[in-house]
Formats: sequence, C-alpha cells, structure tokens
Amino acid sequence: MGESLLVRQDPPGAAETPFGKVRGMVFPRTVLVGHGVLDEIAATCRQFDFPRTGAVVTGPTTAQLAGHRVAELLRKDGFDVATIIAHEATAAEVDRVASEVRTKGARFLAGVGGGSKIDVTKVVAARLGIPFLSLPTSAAHDGISSPRASLHGAESVTSQEAAVPIGVIADTSVIVRAPFRLLASGCADVISNITAILDWRLAVRLRSEEYSSTAATLSEYAAQEIIDHAAAIKPNLEESIWIAIRPILVAGISMSVAGSSRPCSGSEHLFSHALDRVSRQPSLHGEQCGVGAIMMMYLHGGDWRRLKTSLQTIGAPTTARELGVSDEEVVKALGLAHSIRPDRYTILGDNGLTRDAAERLATVTGVIG
Repeated sequence: MGESLLVRQDPPGAAETPFGKVRGMVFPRTVLVGHGVLDEIAATCRQFDFPRTGAVVTGPTTAQLAGHRVAELLRKDGFDVATIIAHEATAAEVDRVASEVRTKGARFLAGVGGGSKIDVTKVVAARLGIPFLSLPTSAAHDGISSPRASLHGAESVTSQEAAVPIGVIADTSVIVRAPFRLLASGCADVISNITAILDWRLAVRLRSEEYSSTAATLSEYAAQEIIDHAAAIKPNLEESIWIAIRPILVAGISMSVAGSSRPCSGSEHLFSHALDRVSRQPSLHGEQCGVGAIMMMYLHGGDWRRLKTSLQTIGAPTTARELGVSDEEVVKALGLAHSIRPDRYTILGDNGLTRDAAERLATVTGVIG
C-alpha cells in the first residue's frame, strides 16, 4: 500500500537537497483468528523457525485460562518453554520479567493474556531483541497487534514504543470467556479512532504534521466496522468476538503504518490519560476513550450523538456515572488533557479548556449532569 505524506515544497530557486525520508514499517506476518486456533501455536512457532527455547508470559488468571495450555502444547512439540507469571504493566515489572527471560535463556516469547500482559511481553521482546507472539485472552483495547505499550507509573500511564508481534493468534473460543465489559471497552477504544483522525488532520492543517492516508484509512475503517456492527456485538456470543477482533487488529496495524500512535490516539486519549491522573478509581482505558470521543466529536462539530448511540448499543459507558467517576473528575480531566502530551496537537489546542467550557461540554453531551 502506498503512503500519502505531507511534503513541504521548497521555494523556486532553492538549492536541491537529496531526498532523505526513511521509514520502517513492521507488521505481524501471520494473523490467525477463529475458534480453536490456539492449537496452532506450535505449528506457528515452527513456521517462523523459532529457537527451541522460549517462555510463555501470562498472568495469574490467564495462566489458568490459556497460558498453561499454550506452554503444554509447545512442550509436546519439543519446545523447551518456561512459564513466567507477570503482573501489572509497570517499568519495574518489565525489568523483572526481562531478567527472568534472560536467566531462563528464552529466545522467543508468547504473550498470553489481556492487554497488560501483552504490553509487558512486547516491551521485553523489544528490549531483548527477540520475537514474540501475541495470544490475547481478551480484547479490551487495540494493543493486541500494535507497536505501542502502556506502562503504569505511580501517577500516570505512559505510552512507549515496543515490538510488533511476529504473529497474532486470537482464539475466539477463549476470548468469549472473558468478561463482556472488556470486549465493549475494546470496541469503544476503536470507535474513538474517529476523533483521533480528526485531530491528526487538524494538526496537518495547523502544524504541517506528517500524515499517512493509508494509516488514517485503516483506522477509520476499523472504527466504522465496529459502528456498523454495533447491534451484533453482544455478551456470551462467540460471533461477536469474530466481528470485533478483526477491526481491533486493524487499528493496531494502522499504528505500524503511521510509525506512531497518531491514527488511534488523539484528544480522546489525552482525556483518558488525564482521568487516570485525577480519578481516585479510573475505569478501563477503552471505556474512558469512548466517553472522551463523544465530547471531542462535539468540539470538532461532528455527529457526537451517533458515536454515543453506537457505544450505548454495544453496552459501553457514555456518562461519568457509568464510568464510575465523579462529574468533578471529568471536568478536571478535560482541563488537564491538553497538557498530557504537549507535542501532540489536538482540538484542545495549546491552552486547553477553561473550567466553564469543560463543564458546558460535558453537560451538553450528557456525560455529566
């Protein structure tokens, strides 16, 4: 696929300079989605000619759901794999898991779990320069296939570059067993791409930011697929996983095309990160981004009611009360959001919203009040 990039034109008579643009794009080489595909783990490792020594990184709960099974399947096929239990995605946990991976001499990783376990795995894989497979047990956000990871600090969540999985194995029969709230959150995260793209295009017009039409198209396609099929995404229905997981994967891939999180992260994500800072008990990342997208779409002058209806149809939160946060925390987060990433220009501008504007925005869209 071709890239459409914003290019500054030199004035007439300017000295010619050599073309110097360079970009690397790394994508998953294999994506398996469907019922029972977890059984393909050993064949996939052999397909990529992985070394015989590896490690399965999983969580205390997801180990019982799928992690131990993945390790057993690999051992039956002759692989020497250790099982490493990871916890919350923090810099300290990444350090600990990386040290354990080194100690065990693992030459490849299989991340089995929700977003935090896969985030830990992809950061460790990047640090150690070894390949990894992504085996999600839930679909709470678009990090399953993306080159970004979210690490939690004492007061905030930071997004950083990480390894792209060499393959993704998304078993719908496993993911459907996760709480439906996680899937609804993943869908909300992808729906929020709509405002992220609007922010990106605004930054192109006002800041001459580089732009990829391919990445933007992939991101918008993913969001539109979720919106178009919102009524079919229901609890305890494996078909719903089948419908939702592919757009979630495509959203992650759009970031690989762009070389940044721009296609999937704009003002709505800044609101979510700000809410993480000010709230005593933040909600799920994707849920917060969905609510943020409602308000940011209003600021863009777009059809915010359509986004809100899609989120409600899926069963994702659309109000502060449904998020489990206070009205005051929403207003504070709106006022703080613009400062979270000063380098990322969005509809919030350089100075952000006044308190009165934040209260009005949240009230008009029904998020508070």
